[in-house]
Amino acid sequence: KIKSVDGQEFVWDSLRGKFLLLTPEERVRRYAIAFLISHCGVLPHSIAQEHPVNINGTAQRADIVVFNKTLEPEILVECKATTVAIDSSVWSQAVRYNAILGARYIILTNGHQHLCAELVDGQYRKLKSFPTIEY
Repeated sequence: KIKSVDGQEFVWDSLRGKFLLLTPEERVRRYAIAFLISHCGVLPHSIAQEHPVNINGTAQRADIVVFNKTLEPEILVECKATTVAIDSSVWSQAVRYNAILGARYIILTNGHQHLCAELVDGQYRKLKSFPTIEY
């Protein structure tokens, strides 16, 4: 559901119950959330958006955090606009966030490029596909 106000597009966020400015990154976040729900078994109520992460006293926000049934972070998703490459700086950002959150999986996406990794024994292992969550 999209509406236009004063030449700007807004998209309905059914999880937060409000319209959000449809920036290029927000568009990717909408697609990522829909994919997590439809293909990865993620329950909508387990998704937090713009989840606060405090790094060395500086407030940051993780784009998407999926919580498991014990309310611990299971997946950290970092979304970038389609024009932003998924490179080492994006990876480093996600790893910094996950050092605080401790999610089992990291997903990086710009809508065209995707990188999925699993944290096993303190090391990240690249995955060939998206993780599936079971509750």
